[in-house]
Amino acid sequence: MYMNRVLLAALLPFALIACSGDAPRQTDTGSGDARPVTEPEEAMVAAAHPLAVEAGLEALRAGGDAVDAALAVQMVLGLVEPQSSGLGGGSFMVRYDAETGSVTVYDGRETAPAAISEDHWLDENGEPLGFLDAWQSGQSTGVPGAVAMLAMAHEEHGRLDWAAGFEAGIDVAEAGFPISGRTHSQATRVAQISQLSRREPARSYFYDEEGNARPEGFIRTNPAYADTLRQIAADWRSFYTGEIAEQIVALAGEEPRGGVLTMEDMASYQPLRHEALCVPYRVYRVCSAPPPSSGGVALGAIMGVLEGYEMNAFGPDTVEGWHLFIEASRLAYADRDQYVGDPAFADVPVQGLIDREYLAERRALISMEQTLAPVSRGTPPGAPDGIADTTPDNSGTSHMSIRDAYGNVVSMTSSVEAFFGSTRMTPGGFLLNNQLTDFAFVPRDADGRTHPNAPAANKRPRSSMSPAIVLDSDGEFVMATGSPGGTSIIAYTAKTLVAMLDWGLSPQEAVALPNVVARGDMVSIESGFDPELLEGLRALGHQIRGEQGENSGLHIIRRHEDGTLEGGADPRRDGQARQP
Repeated sequence: MYMNRVLLAALLPFALIACSGDAPRQTDTGSGDARPVTEPEEAMVAAAHPLAVEAGLEALRAGGDAVDAALAVQMVLGLVEPQSSGLGGGSFMVRYDAETGSVTVYDGRETAPAAISEDHWLDENGEPLGFLDAWQSGQSTGVPGAVAMLAMAHEEHGRLDWAAGFEAGIDVAEAGFPISGRTHSQATRVAQISQLSRREPARSYFYDEEGNARPEGFIRTNPAYADTLRQIAADWRSFYTGEIAEQIVALAGEEPRGGVLTMEDMASYQPLRHEALCVPYRVYRVCSAPPPSSGGVALGAIMGVLEGYEMNAFGPDTVEGWHLFIEASRLAYADRDQYVGDPAFADVPVQGLIDREYLAERRALISMEQTLAPVSRGTPPGAPDGIADTTPDNSGTSHMSIRDAYGNVVSMTSSVEAFFGSTRMTPGGFLLNNQLTDFAFVPRDADGRTHPNAPAANKRPRSSMSPAIVLDSDGEFVMATGSPGGTSIIAYTAKTLVAMLDWGLSPQEAVALPNVVARGDMVSIESGFDPELLEGLRALGHQIRGEQGENSGLHIIRRHEDGTLEGGADPRRDGQARQP
């Protein structure tokens, strides 16, 4: 039984676990003919909680596609890791198809209500709201996209019944699960500055009668969430047109600063399908999400700049290696901040930002003798005028990497935006997103130029989610990676690409490597970084905030040349990488 497995999984160490599994059974899909596996390949799930990993493995054991597993994983993550992702948020999924070699992006980014304007985050005096006021307001919630996106991906690739993807989440919600140390610590952290500890039903759900966060290990049930999952399992459209949608709209409309989300906004939401944005890197292709995510262009820029160096000669134990990584990151972030928005509303020079000649020009700015100071945006081919970015940073996100026995791969990042989203919990047992705070707070500059990420009706806010899949020169799967972490997602993910493709580290070694995030003139470096390297970087002129708590949540699957898989799960969170 599933619950026997999840209870066992909950007792396993939060570490890398790999074990052999049986071949998947042929299964009727409900969305097409089942395709039996004659020579199954190795499969794996790497995600942010052991109960979610077990749900994904159960789908793979039943013969499911990586999309089936992703659906099951997400339904459990939204329950056991509510501070990071869930039904009330959005997601980007990158899927590699082993049969065709194609890489597709499913875009479940939230959209703004039809009634908002570019002045959405300006007060009555024309000044931008403070983030704390904006974060927990009804104005911060966009139309959630994760459910519709998963439905689209499942319709095209699912091998199991849609309803099967909800069984694990329903079981765990009703049987109960132990609250993780991470959920406890974050609920404690936000208690004094948020409505989470004061607004029902979140207050009773996350806190005791004295207002203390429920302790680690407290067994938490969520029957309301189970009922919500049953409704979506019966018909996913009910999330956008029925009682669930009515609850979302009503909650978003409550004070303070009630939003303008309507039932029409909910019913009209459409997930999008994109061709993945793939960039060459040495003998590889790195594929990620295009705008409105900035992940694909920023990763492409970082790797494109670094391609001009023999990075394997400068390993993670050298000042030179980290200096180049920092400078490439600063250049990429400068362009990302200026030019990326929803391409349906703004002229985003996607190809210009990853153009190899342009990146060679950016690379030429780097000196091995001293740091760039300051770093400013470039002018890529096709670029409009850029203006200063006014978008705040948030980090309530989760990532999973999955490979099924058919060779298909999913790299998926989901988010409710800040920790616990908008902190508003629906009667259906899940939290609403605050994704509209991902828009620029000041829409125009002094010359009247509109920022590409300015708020607008029905627009998708810019994202930093960077789910990535790497292919070799033959188009074969090499690795999947990605992370939560707000704008730092790009740096976290790029770190793993360099660590594995250039420095030869294993997935777990790449994940455990200290995080280095360079945006603007300041470099944040995680505790545990070699003091001699810090001294060397400072000698080059880098302004470093050492000992920073750069809290990634990387989950990686790597395929070796012999076809075996190796996984990595971030020790900074509660995840695992396991095989069926």
